[in-house]
Amino acid sequence: MTSSAGKKRPAANISLEEKDALLRSMIGGYGSLIVAYSGGVDSTFLAAVAHEVLGVKSLAVTSRSPSVAPKELEDASALARARGWRHLVVDTDEMSDPRYLANDGRRCFFCKTELYTHLDRVADDEGITKVANGANMDDIDDYRPGMEAARNFEVVSPLVEAGMTKQDIRDLSREMNLPTWDKPAQPCLSSRIPYGTAVSVEALTHIGRAEKGLRELGFPVVRVRHYGETGRVEIPLGDFERFEGVRSAAEKIVLDAGYKSMDLEPNGFKSGGLNAALVKR
Repeated sequence: MTSSAGKKRPAANISLEEKDALLRSMIGGYGSLIVAYSGGVDSTFLAAVAHEVLGVKSLAVTSRSPSVAPKELEDASALARARGWRHLVVDTDEMSDPRYLANDGRRCFFCKTELYTHLDRVADDEGITKVANGANMDDIDDYRPGMEAARNFEVVSPLVEAGMTKQDIRDLSREMNLPTWDKPAQPCLSSRIPYGTAVSVEALTHIGRAEKGLRELGFPVVRVRHYGETGRVEIPLGDFERFEGVRSAAEKIVLDAGYKSMDLEPNGFKSGGLNAALVKR
C-alpha cells in the first residue's frame, strides 16, 4: 500500500461532478480496495463508490467491539446486504489495551491502530492492495489522532484527495439514494467519556442504552456524556422546548440505562465537545 500523505490536494473550487470523477478515477487506479466501513455518512458513500467501480475487488470491513453501538453494526450490515456489497465484520480488541482504557488524548490512536492491524491482515489474506478510511476535508483541521495511525499503516484517504467536504458527500449520497445521506454523525461511544476517566464496558453499555432510548424518543442528534453516575444529555438547543415536554420519559430512559441521575447540558449539543479539555500539541 502507498500513503496518501504528501499528495497535492485538488483545488477547492472544482465542481462536485469533477470531484466525483476524480474519486472514481483514483479508486479505479487502486485495483482493489478495503474500505473501513462504520456505517456513517462518509464510509458508506466510499463503500458504495468502491463497489460501483471495483465490484468484487472491493471489500467493506466493519469492526465489532463494545465501543460501537450494536444498532450501528446492525444497520451497516443490513445496508451492505441490501446493496450487494462484499462485507466482512471483524472483532477488534481495543478494550484489552490499557493505553486505550486510560482514555487520554491518544485514545483514538490506539483504537485505530487496533483496527488497521486487522485490516492489514485482511488485505494480505484477500490479496487487496489498498486500505482506505472515510476521512474528508472537514476532518483536516480537527483533532484526530486516528489519522496518525492511518499514516503509520499507509491507509489512503480518497475523499480527502478528491477534495470532498461532508456536504459534498451528503449531496452525492443523496443522488445515489443512500439512506445515510442525512444521517447524524455517530462517533464511537468512548467519545462520550471525558478524557482521564477510564473507559469500561459498563460505561459504554450505559451510554449506548441511553442514547438508543433517546433517539427512539425522537432526538436523532443526541450524546449522553458519561460523568460517573450521571448521564449528561446533549441535544441541539432547538430541541430544548420539545425535550421539556418529555423530560420525565427521557429521565426514565437514562436511569433505566444504568445512571442514577440525568443532567441536560445547558449549552446544547456540540460535536467533539469533550476535546476542549485537551491541550493540543
